[in-house]
Amino acid sequence: MAKILVIDDERSIRNSMKDILTFEKHEVLVAENGMEGLIAVKTEKPDLVFCDIKMPNMEGIEVLERIKEFSRDTPVVMISGHGTIDTAIEAIKKGAYDFIEKPLDLNRILITIKNATDKTQLIQETQTLKNKVSKKYEMIGHSEALEKVKEMIDKVAISDARVLITGPNGCGKELVSRQLHEKSNRRENAFIEVNCAAIPSELIESELFGHEKGSFTSAIKQKKGKFELANGGTIFLDEIGDMSLNAQAKVLRVLQENKISRIGGDGDIQVDVRIIAATNKNLKEEITKGNFREDLYHRLSVIIINVPSLRERKEDIEDLIAYFISEICTEMRISPKTMTPEAIELMKSYEWSGNIRELRNVVERLIILCGSVITAEDLKQYK
Repeated sequence: MAKILVIDDERSIRNSMKDILTFEKHEVLVAENGMEGLIAVKTEKPDLVFCDIKMPNMEGIEVLERIKEFSRDTPVVMISGHGTIDTAIEAIKKGAYDFIEKPLDLNRILITIKNATDKTQLIQETQTLKNKVSKKYEMIGHSEALEKVKEMIDKVAISDARVLITGPNGCGKELVSRQLHEKSNRRENAFIEVNCAAIPSELIESELFGHEKGSFTSAIKQKKGKFELANGGTIFLDEIGDMSLNAQAKVLRVLQENKISRIGGDGDIQVDVRIIAATNKNLKEEITKGNFREDLYHRLSVIIINVPSLRERKEDIEDLIAYFISEICTEMRISPKTMTPEAIELMKSYEWSGNIRELRNVVERLIILCGSVITAEDLKQYK
């Protein structure tokens, strides 16, 4: 059950709430003034705080403000025998979870506790999930080539500058885009990925900008495009070198005006989106061939981050192997396997034309087909 702190200068209120909540199987702490309450919040880390508004020396609103300075996610319920609508509004604006008037109603208290603890659990689960997602997109390795990329990410992430990520297939361009988003001020908002090469040219505009109902034969309802869905966050245009010239012109308009128009729509829609693009093509050559707009290239390439191929960072291969073995064995719910030093050296000698993606596939194949220790002979047989 929940750990609950009651802050109230009236002994009778403290004791009655402690008796009631203890009977309901909660762990209850009490404090007779604001300073004691603040110390208890810092040391005991309660799941929920009930705080009286009218107290000597330090009033409840000040206690609330100070709790929120160092424990933002702790729900605080304000209680008062002299409550007004204005007081309740002020408390909620300053971060209170709820406001309850005295005399206290038992059912109201119990419902508030359940709702508040459910919310706290949801926040904790969300944070755990975010940490798992963040770890999934961690960049593994300590080579000089990779460290330069990480350093560039740290410098660029905090700005809204457009970034063009270049590099061969499978080298980790998506990881770079994710890191740019996670380390930016937009990290709490959406990250929308669009694989421009996977969407047919006749559908790309609908995917990016959306459409109104009836704007074409299969448009049976209104649809928001990826730019709208990414509003306030980041959109990642992967393989932008494969985008049609017509769609490129529409993207250029977004970059120039921060506006989009749905297919079949009459008005413009304002969007606030950071654009990150990636390609495995030489866009300057594509411009010469007439396949890519030069003005769009210059708009996108404020910052260029080149991701090295695995051949250029072979010293990271051992770290990547260890990471993939741990990840894949965890997914398969089996004991972690090991790889002999000879097998690791053999892995380092390969060209890895498919880069990190190919390396992961090979590690997964070896885990499935080999015993608990993966040897060089296994590698020669199954690579």
